[in-house]
Amino acid sequence: MSENTFKQKDKNKAKDSASGSIFSRLDKTLGGNNAEGGLPVHYLPYVLFLVAMGIFYIGNSHYADKTTRKIDKLHQEVEDLRADYTTLKSEYMFASKQSEVAKKVKKLGLKESEKPPFKIIVEEGEY
Repeated sequence: MSENTFKQKDKNKAKDSASGSIFSRLDKTLGGNNAEGGLPVHYLPYVLFLVAMGIFYIGNSHYADKTTRKIDKLHQEVEDLRADYTTLKSEYMFASKQSEVAKKVKKLGLKESEKPPFKIIVEEGEY
């Protein structure tokens, strides 16, 4: 029977594979992916993806909270403007009543006409 031996690495082959991805280079730099001697780099893309998703989730929740606060503020402003509009409209309706207008123009020396309005008819050749 033959004896078991370790496989020898070819130095020329190692230089060709050095042009691999970033993660393979990082794996070679850190010394492989065994848990005893180094960092398991083959999990790194998944970890980076989860970190990116976590950052996106946190940012999205902050944006949603900010938008909710802004909407609540605008709802309050709309309610205030609606109350102001109702108040001004009622004041305008009160001020435009005939009795109120008569009181205001009395100070100017004008008086209310007691005759109803009449139609002025102009002959065709007169004007």
